[in-house]
Amino acid sequence: MNPQVTIETVSARKLAAARRQVFIGQIAGTWRPALDKVWEFLRQNPGLRTDGHNIFLYHHPTNRHLPMDVDFGVEVVRPFESSEEVAFIETPSGKVASAVHVGPYDQLKNTHDAIHAWAAANGTSFAGTSWEIYGDWTDDVSKLETRIEYLLS
Repeated sequence: MNPQVTIETVSARKLAAARRQVFIGQIAGTWRPALDKVWEFLRQNPGLRTDGHNIFLYHHPTNRHLPMDVDFGVEVVRPFESSEEVAFIETPSGKVASAVHVGPYDQLKNTHDAIHAWAAANGTSFAGTSWEIYGDWTDDVSKLETRIEYLLS
């Protein structure tokens, strides 16, 4: 079943993030060490995080065969001074095409593909940035929810 794609206007989200340059196929092996750095930073800086989500912010290169910058982040409540490894960043604000993926993370590609198919069918183009907002963890992977948002041009 294809997820429903909606158009929404979103506000920027504040993140503590570790940036890595990776090819799309390397994300599965890259996210955990990067996110571990962010969580270590947050443990050393109490009060930055309450109940925010993990968010992966993708900066898509114009050539799909090149690596992309990915900010592996955790939502925080306020700006902060960046460290050597962890920076304060924000997701873009504006109009996005979004869909909710329900199920295992290794099937997120299906929802990304559905958003791309929707954009092609509706003559819509993206602005080169997308992000995934990970919902609360559950041991039942069939119930994991991840919101995917693509900034529109």
